[in-house]
Parts: sequence; structure tokens; C-alpha cells
Amino acid sequence: MAEILVLYYSRSGATAELARQICRGVESTAGARARLRTVPAVTAESEAAAKPVPASGPPYATLDDLLETHALVLGSPTRFGNMAAPLKHFLDGTGTLWLTGALSGKPAGVFTSTQSLHGGQETTLISMMLPLLHHGMYLVGLPYTERALNETRSGGTPYGASHVGSAGNAVLSEEEKTLAQALGRRVASLAVRLSG
Repeated sequence: MAEILVLYYSRSGATAELARQICRGVESTAGARARLRTVPAVTAESEAAAKPVPASGPPYATLDDLLETHALVLGSPTRFGNMAAPLKHFLDGTGTLWLTGALSGKPAGVFTSTQSLHGGQETTLISMMLPLLHHGMYLVGLPYTERALNETRSGGTPYGASHVGSAGNAVLSEEEKTLAQALGRRVASLAVRLSG
């Protein structure tokens, strides 16, 4: 069974909802299952240990989660056209995995959410791709053969799944749900093929 790590940071809930939809796509793929994880917020004392388990939602990710899974789907809200600091902080701690090549050859995809249509979704998705490329992962996007990519009037890009909404609006459009699930299926399908 190929295990797909869906790892995200979310503050208003939209990125978390995309993560759940991606998990649905993973779970609909024969031979694959999703492992949902998040990262703690970064504070002025970011080196202090976070509580081992958040008050609600999925557990915090560890480097073992990355080692034990066959693929990764990474998500963050957009912060000035870049990934949020908590996710970057987590990725900055993966140097030991890079040194050993532990993630090399594993499929990966990315997803994001913004509060405005031109809020930097594509640059955020690319910012998340850069460390994945350094790790030697195979990037998986959303081709225009996904019909919803041609029909969406909100989120969705060829770089990865996305959501556009106002502050506190975590309600995804039907196209956004469809594309998030498609990304989950595409990453999971490749992971199943590569692990089989």
C-alpha cells in the first residue's frame, strides 16, 4: 500500500479543506492511502518545542512521516507570493533527508489558498516546489485534460490545486474540490506505480 503524506499549514481553514479534498482523491486510488499532517505555527520563540499534538486537527509532521511515505502533497496559504513561515521552517529542517537522498524519486504535488484572485498563488506553488526539486522529488501538476481547470472561475492552476476566497471563507467551489481531488489521485497513482 502506497502511503501519501498530505502535509499543510492553515490559519483560516481553506488550506486545511483543500488538504481534506486531496486526501479524498488519494483514498479513491486503488493501492493508496493518505496520511494527513500539519505543522505548528512559528512564534518569536520558534526554536521552542511545540506541543507534540495540536489541540485539534491532524498530528504535527515529523521527519519520519517523510521517510515512511511514498509521496508528498504539500500545502500552504499564500504569504506575499510565498509559502507561510511555519511550512518553510519545517522544510528548512529537512537537511538530513537531503544529505541522504531520502526523498529522491518520490512524487510530490503542491496546493495553496489566497484571499484574492491575484494574490500570488502560482508563485507560492513554485516556492514550495523549489525545496522539493532540491530533494530530487518528481513534481506532479494538473494538466488541462482536467476539465475543471478550464471551467474554474476561482482557484486551480496547472502548478497545483488552489482556492480563492475572502478572509475566513473556507468554502471551496466545486471546481476547486474537483481539482484538489484530481491532484491527490495523480500523485497517488504515480506513487503506486513507482512503488509497485
